[in-house]
Amino acid sequence: MPRAQKPVKAWPTPARHESSQATPLASTQFELQEDGTIAATGDKDRAPRLAYHQSQCGVWLYQGNCLELLDAIAAKYPEGRFDCIFADPPYFLSNGGITCHAGKMVNVHKGDWDQSRGADENHHFNLAWLSRCQRVLRPNGSIWVSGTHHVIFSIGFAMQQLGFKILNDIAWEKPNPPPNLSCRYFTHSTETILWAARNQASKHTFNYHEMRKVTGKQMKTVWRRDEYSKDSADLDSVWAMPAPGRDEKTLGKHPAQKPVALVQRCLLASTSEGDLVLDPFLGAGTTAVACVKLKRKCVGIELDQASIELAARRVAASASQLQDLFSRASA
Repeated sequence: MPRAQKPVKAWPTPARHESSQATPLASTQFELQEDGTIAATGDKDRAPRLAYHQSQCGVWLYQGNCLELLDAIAAKYPEGRFDCIFADPPYFLSNGGITCHAGKMVNVHKGDWDQSRGADENHHFNLAWLSRCQRVLRPNGSIWVSGTHHVIFSIGFAMQQLGFKILNDIAWEKPNPPPNLSCRYFTHSTETILWAARNQASKHTFNYHEMRKVTGKQMKTVWRRDEYSKDSADLDSVWAMPAPGRDEKTLGKHPAQKPVALVQRCLLASTSEGDLVLDPFLGAGTTAVACVKLKRKCVGIELDQASIELAARRVAASASQLQDLFSRASA
């Protein structure tokens, strides 16, 4: 992305689209500048905005509809812009179900953005954002997409329709899933992460030796604690992969937050230092935090203002910790 500039201050709350599936504003209504800022030429209240920029780590966080910004990026960089994408899209599971939170039975409602619009419209939305992600990937880039059974089959089918090359489906097992309150299903204790290259001709990056350190010689696609050597405390702790704990929520909470270790592992497998990563559904900013820790650059897009502000706080804290580490090392 563009060269460094100072962080952008927060702005007053504008009128925003009602959902992640809202009709995108035409990219002709705004212009993506060389420095990463956005110049609105039409409806300024609806145009995406650069919310935060960390120049030393190379992080750009935008508030706005990802479909709009991806159209603008594709127009500006027709050859592709990103080496990798990590996407945690709406799962469409906030439809009146129940779960357990803090020992109590509660309704599943992550937000209006997570409500299903029906199978056809949900799939149409998945095709819309995946096709745009495909356009902004570099020729040898790859994409990771997480999901439960509510959405992952649509994601996989959409990838096939668009000509992605599906590389792996990862089973992420959670050691601490919410208990099964209804006693009418098996306990939902996994999520699927699909990894795909831009197309059949892509020569995607796979850091074989780095992954062999973590997953062993066979490099199985089931990511859980007891598949690996009990002699290595490092492997044992990383692949437990519980939901984010208090240490990852000290600056605020998000209902769909992923553990940093999970995103880090995906990026270690498929990117190199200095690569540019996109997260079109940034949420609490976990992908950006992982990029800071791994010395990757990141562009994040998020519709919700509270979430983008949380993401900015987390990135700023991670960047500060990194700078302190370098300062101590050079002292």
